[in-house]
Amino acid sequence: MIQKIKGTMDILPNETPLFRYVEGVMREEAEKYGYGEIRTPTFENTELFVRGVGDTTDVVQKEMYTFADREENRSISLRPEGTASVARAIIENGKCSDPMPLKYYYIISCFRHEKPQAGRSREFFQFGTEMFGSESPAADATAIALAASVLKRLGLTNVKLHLNSIGCKECRPTYRAALVDYYTECGPRCDTCKTRLAKNPLRLLDCKNPDCALLAKAAPKTVDHLCESCAAKFDMLKASLDAMGIDYVVDSSIVRGLDYYTGPVFEFIAEGIGAQSTVCGGGRYDGLVESLGGPALSGIGFGMGLTRIILAMRALGVDKIEPKRPKLYVAALGDRAIVKALEIAERLRREGKYVECDIVGRSLKAQMKYANKIGAEYTLIIGDSEIDAGVVQLKNMADGEQTEVALDSFTI
Repeated sequence: MIQKIKGTMDILPNETPLFRYVEGVMREEAEKYGYGEIRTPTFENTELFVRGVGDTTDVVQKEMYTFADREENRSISLRPEGTASVARAIIENGKCSDPMPLKYYYIISCFRHEKPQAGRSREFFQFGTEMFGSESPAADATAIALAASVLKRLGLTNVKLHLNSIGCKECRPTYRAALVDYYTECGPRCDTCKTRLAKNPLRLLDCKNPDCALLAKAAPKTVDHLCESCAAKFDMLKASLDAMGIDYVVDSSIVRGLDYYTGPVFEFIAEGIGAQSTVCGGGRYDGLVESLGGPALSGIGFGMGLTRIILAMRALGVDKIEPKRPKLYVAALGDRAIVKALEIAERLRREGKYVECDIVGRSLKAQMKYANKIGAEYTLIIGDSEIDAGVVQLKNMADGEQTEVALDSFTI
């Protein structure tokens, strides 16, 4: 038997109502904040992610699905995240000259070759937002407020906002030097961190090795090395969140895993869903558009993994979404009745109603049992006598009340 690829998932009809509900909340909340939906290709030139995400990141070095194009001499990769593609799209489509800010959201599949576990798969579904063209901390606060609004509406009361600032190109070198001095003296504990020390020392703070995590707790803090401008913007962001009633904790361990981040970064972390507890992560990326060949254009955004969101909802018991019930089930007795049932069902469907009828040849008893199982609100039983008389009994399944209706013209 052919089975699905490791790290992928089937989402069956009994589960899709919950996914659709979550996606609907995300769309509605994004549009309330003025974001419009953007759709970008599933695969891009590999160079986009090398330049955009960063050639020293784990995503580019270890996790991307990359292959050679059959028709052209170029390398292509399945998208591992959404931000770089959106940045490429606004440059390529001339959106950088539009009135600012530009605000986009998306719900997409992304692909990373990681070790599958609860809340982490190799194909995963992500809700993301991107805002370009505002350097103000008000933009950061708006993005965070949108994320908080989505999580609140989904009932996730066990989620906390963790906030940090990792500085800009002016103050980052000072912090980098302090971090390198600290780790050079202490000595990185794992082989991966030994490589990171030379290539990307900020990623040392994000290592999951227990010994490295202990080192990271005592490492110099980014917020202690911010330039005057970054410190002022971070203070204004915190004041804005306070004014908006959004609780947070300043967490120096939050650095994010992609190279394009600058300034404020944040994560919403859920309790009770296991190791993969970050349900939303984001931050500012003021140099990304420029690095991809566009103008100097600031950016701020976040991503939410749908599977982790649903795990968090299940942990709190707020994942109960009622499946859609048929308005009517038409039970048919005999060939004439089956044809009539199909006619009625199609007429009512064209009116926008959800209607079911027997198409597998069940007995009347089995049809009524099936109508109950799928939760039909009303039922009709049609036989030769009902067709000849032109009337039928419409039964309310909730209270058992029956009403005589015209077979060819009734509606519900």
